[in-house]
Amino acid sequence: MLGTLRFAQPTNYPETTMNLPTFPKPLARLVATLPSWPASRAFVAAGNLAAWPSLRELDWSHVAGRRFCVHVRDLGVKLHFTVHAHGFRALHDGPSDVTFTSTAQDFARLALRLEDPDTLFFNRRLLIEGDTDLGLMVKNMLDAVELETAAAGMPVGLGRVVMKLHQLALR
Repeated sequence: MLGTLRFAQPTNYPETTMNLPTFPKPLARLVATLPSWPASRAFVAAGNLAAWPSLRELDWSHVAGRRFCVHVRDLGVKLHFTVHAHGFRALHDGPSDVTFTSTAQDFARLALRLEDPDTLFFNRRLLIEGDTDLGLMVKNMLDAVELETAAAGMPVGLGRVVMKLHQLALR
């Protein structure tokens, strides 16, 4: 089904009003001028290093080979990738099956589990376009992984940094 994804009621996420830092506008303008291929490759490399160790246990067979786009609106960056048996693979620009659009700050809040995707969606801070079934499937798969589990699978030190950032944001 194609369209815009509507999520179910929010799950239990911590109460926090802390805002993460935003990118300075001059840096955002500079980043927006860069081609998407290197940014997609960097995103995939970081994802394979930091997230894939805990995500590889999930059943990705239904989404393997599908085209994803993460559009970081305030940076003007579109990251194109797919998923295969050994992790994420960067793609060149082109049509995507599903696109997730938000700001860098809100994507960081999602990654640190400081914000529920449902809340961001209902507040119009997260837009999901394209194949809504695919978007919902990926959202549910990612929500099933606890932050502590993901952090434990990260390289030495990185998981501790992620958990420390999460704890600092809750203060």
